[in-house]
Amino acid sequence: MRRLDALRAVYPRLEHAVVVTIMGAVAAELQSIGHRPNFFYLQHAMGLASSMGLGIALSKPERQVIVFDGDGSVLMNLGGLTTLARYRPKNLLHVVFDNESLLSVGGFPTATSTGSDLAAIAAAAGVPRTAAVTTIDEFTRAIDEALAAHELTTIVAKVEAVGPSAYVTDLSLLENRFQFQRWLRE
Repeated sequence: MRRLDALRAVYPRLEHAVVVTIMGAVAAELQSIGHRPNFFYLQHAMGLASSMGLGIALSKPERQVIVFDGDGSVLMNLGGLTTLARYRPKNLLHVVFDNESLLSVGGFPTATSTGSDLAAIAAAAGVPRTAAVTTIDEFTRAIDEALAAHELTTIVAKVEAVGPSAYVTDLSLLENRFQFQRWLRE
């Protein structure tokens, strides 16, 4: 499965959710589908998308928060999974696109390429709902089940190690920040 196809498949479900992405390919591909003011493309903060999502989920419990993360990012901050599990916000869905590489910074292999299982690590950290998926159908079903469950969920989606031709968005960091803040306040 390609990450871009997975994002396209769930894009309609993102209209009213708070969406936070990690930098690089995930941000660029989501923006290529169509930017919305409720999307925040976290830049220059590898490993911290789940932390930002957690903060928003705790401060805005009435809003559904969806974090789109990468395997390299999660591996850089494994403690983030234990922190998610500690606070267990019912409105947070953490999606990890696992391409077994640091694609956005050269394609170096990550620990998942040699057997580390991020869904199992999330479950062992105490995340109450986890899933590992490999197809678009499994992905959309897992997303729908997680949104209906209203319980902290981590979904690890195995994707091909392919990405966009460029790993930047054409929306400046400050413009995105202020637009996103205004949307959160409404």
